[in-house]
Amino acid sequence: MRFLSTLALVFAALTTSLPASADTAEEATAMVKRAVKYIKENGKDKALAEFNSPSGSFKKGDLYIFVTNVQGRMLANGANAKLIDKNLIDLKDADGKLFVKEYIDLAGAKGGGWSDYKWVNPTTKAIELKSTYVEKVDDLVIGCGIYKK
Repeated sequence: MRFLSTLALVFAALTTSLPASADTAEEATAMVKRAVKYIKENGKDKALAEFNSPSGSFKKGDLYIFVTNVQGRMLANGANAKLIDKNLIDLKDADGKLFVKEYIDLAGAKGGGWSDYKWVNPTTKAIELKSTYVEKVDDLVIGCGIYKK
């Protein structure tokens, strides 16, 4: 019995000390790719409504889709509806980084990729390092991020 409780403690210590899992990054990437496909198949208006829906299919745990246009206007945000229709191009993170501009520029230059910045985690309410995967479709930048522990 003591062996099992020790084993449980070791397992708990190992799993809580691991960095953000590759599966989580893969899930964020997969969610963006699914959102891109949804836009292409259903059109921009239907897609934005689905991404903004509190019970939509583009939320899973801490993962959610957000969409900005290439000028920085937030068109969809599965975690914070108050950001919708606001121009965030000049928004800075806790370190002064223009992260919205950065991920829009990244999507424009390369079609997509990962961008790192600090943002308030809606679950913990703390400022944490966030890594966001984005892809560009027409004049839209679709993203989904993970919080790094």
